[in-house]
Amino acid sequence: MVTRETLEALQAQFPLGPDSLDPLTIIDRYYPEGTERRAILIAHGVDVATLALELAEAHPELAIDRRFVYEAAMLHDIGIYLTDAEGIDCHGSEPYIRHGYLGAELLRSLGLPRHAHVAERHTGAGLTMQELRDKGVDLPEGVYMPETVEERLICYADKFYSKTRLGRRKELDKVRLSLLRHGPASLERFDALASEFGGGQS
Repeated sequence: MVTRETLEALQAQFPLGPDSLDPLTIIDRYYPEGTERRAILIAHGVDVATLALELAEAHPELAIDRRFVYEAAMLHDIGIYLTDAEGIDCHGSEPYIRHGYLGAELLRSLGLPRHAHVAERHTGAGLTMQELRDKGVDLPEGVYMPETVEERLICYADKFYSKTRLGRRKELDKVRLSLLRHGPASLERFDALASEFGGGQS
């Protein structure tokens, strides 16, 4: 699990101002203190945020909004508590594959549409409506492919970390293999992200 020192060091990079968002205040609303799912959500968010910010730092030419990346990476999985995923202490009724959409709906209800887009567009290397239909996933018509540079960056960084093996960064070859299991189009999209951002361990 992430240590308090690691989280505080990440937070210190983004001091709160009058118009800034503290993602932990949103996590506090839905993830009670002391629960395993809260610890998992925060630790995974720190993993993803740390890698995404590292890659953003390596690509100044992309003019990435680093504060937004921090906030959205911490919140991209906010919907998991609504799903049935006992392995990560989530005991809701929804299928896990809907967690991005459910989190996006929650974030939209809080007036955070940019953060919502990250949540609903980070699954896999993005998903087309046809792929969702083929998988029998019940989601409304929408855009489930990352579009902005920040959406693409968080989607990419997320693939290197699992919520069941916290803090352990996957090697690039293993990430590619996991994406290939979902079809060549999924791997092709991931490879495009790898070409854009780099930073994968071989």
